[in-house]
Amino acid sequence: MFEKILDYIFPPKCGFCKKISKEYLCKKCEIKISYLKKDKITKVVNEDFKYLLYCYDYKNEIRDKLISFKFNDKPELCETFVKLLLNNKKICRFLESCDIIIPVPMYKEKQTIRGYNQTELIAKKVSKELNIELKNALTKQRDTMMQSSLNAEERKENVINTYECDKSQKIFGKKVVLFDDIYTTGSTARECAKQLKKSGAKEIAVLIIAKD
Repeated sequence: MFEKILDYIFPPKCGFCKKISKEYLCKKCEIKISYLKKDKITKVVNEDFKYLLYCYDYKNEIRDKLISFKFNDKPELCETFVKLLLNNKKICRFLESCDIIIPVPMYKEKQTIRGYNQTELIAKKVSKELNIELKNALTKQRDTMMQSSLNAEERKENVINTYECDKSQKIFGKKVVLFDDIYTTGSTARECAKQLKKSGAKEIAVLIIAKD
């Protein structure tokens, strides 16, 4: 009842056009961005993760909304990105075969300033909808420069020995989904996957909203 009252006072809106939409994504906008849609599940070789899954190209409308979500204090866009993920049936079927979803963490002080970790917000809702256990098994041990401000080699150096896996989270022998919002050079994903592998993850898939 309380949620219905809140929906009446603050009706859910499409994250793209801001029109009222109980699904947080109107059909018109979903069709409009369909040219960016990718249903990619790629098997990876010579990496600590086995699969790379992504839904969209990191361009235009998707890029603009992800930047707003991360840097412009727009946590409400979480609902729209969750809807985009859940609408991808191919990727959802893959996720349902996995045991754990782990969001890429932020440095604690930066998260305090921003007020939220965008990957964690999405992962929590996907976890609930698909009945996959969520674990915050990774921590970011030090602050780093923004990856978007660096070239490929600098990005790789920037994240070395940055992440740590809490072995008490019991991921040994589990099929793990590592979730992040954007994949460019893959430096962050590789560094996180390396730590998960060291902690005994059986198989790791990297799930991304958009790939550059």
